[in-house]
Amino acid sequence: MRRRSLLAAPALAALPAASEAKALEVPRRVFGKTGERVSIIGQAGGRFPLISFDDAVAVTKRAYDLGLNYFDNAHSYWNGRSEEVYGVALAGVRKKCFVTSKSTQRKAVDATRELELTLKRMKTDYVDLWQIHAVSELDEVNQIFGPGGAIEAFEKAKKEGKARFIGFTGHRDPYVHLEMLKRYDKYDTILMPLHMADPSYLSFEKLVLPEAVKRGLGIQGMKSTANSKLLQSFSFSECLRYTLSLPIHCLAVGCTSLGQIEDDVRVAASFKPYAETELAGLREKAARFKGPGLEDWKRDITRAGIPNSYQGG
Repeated sequence: MRRRSLLAAPALAALPAASEAKALEVPRRVFGKTGERVSIIGQAGGRFPLISFDDAVAVTKRAYDLGLNYFDNAHSYWNGRSEEVYGVALAGVRKKCFVTSKSTQRKAVDATRELELTLKRMKTDYVDLWQIHAVSELDEVNQIFGPGGAIEAFEKAKKEGKARFIGFTGHRDPYVHLEMLKRYDKYDTILMPLHMADPSYLSFEKLVLPEAVKRGLGIQGMKSTANSKLLQSFSFSECLRYTLSLPIHCLAVGCTSLGQIEDDVRVAASFKPYAETELAGLREKAARFKGPGLEDWKRDITRAGIPNSYQGG
């Protein structure tokens, strides 16, 4: 299911002025224990490889003009070019933005090397949030917290002011998220997939979200449309409203066109939370799509040999 494609260059001049766009007033929420106020949706750089560098810069600038201040990224996105997009697009407004990045490295020395390159690409001397990226297996958790593990680099970066806050991300297994929380109590934030079909299969909403709320973490959502698969049966507005109605602070949206970011902003600016009965109804309707066929980023526990009592790992 495709959303609106990038507008051709001649049409860019016809878009509303930034002053008109900001009248939409995208709500902001206090980002958990960080105390920062972030827009409830934020532009993410993970899908920039689908478009040109110049178009990615245009989308990012448009997101800022529309009132977004939360910008998600990672060292690994587009072999570093996604971070370079932010370095160009956010020049001059960097201090008005909450900029994040992530590292998949599990050893401190390698993570530190990535952070230095991230800062260079983004043309900044700090990131607002640096995250241990895509933690998927218990073996990785052991590496992160073992001798010379990545957590040492993250603590050092925060102490030195190169990362104002630290956290972790993942989308494969909520039990691995719970183990990450068990091992460490000084995270500032967490990022996880949250959408209306998630509660029916290996659920982050059921297992991880309550613990994150209890700890006062800054909670970020992603995959609100299940990589657009839910759009075959639900409207885009329903998908965004569902996730934004959960106890989260911001939702990363991977827009690749001016039309997409404008659509997202229109939904966010008029956002009204669903009642619990409405959320339950959406979960029930989405349950028929549950499983690895929809959420192919999660562990497949439907295969033979995986016990029904699966507890992660």
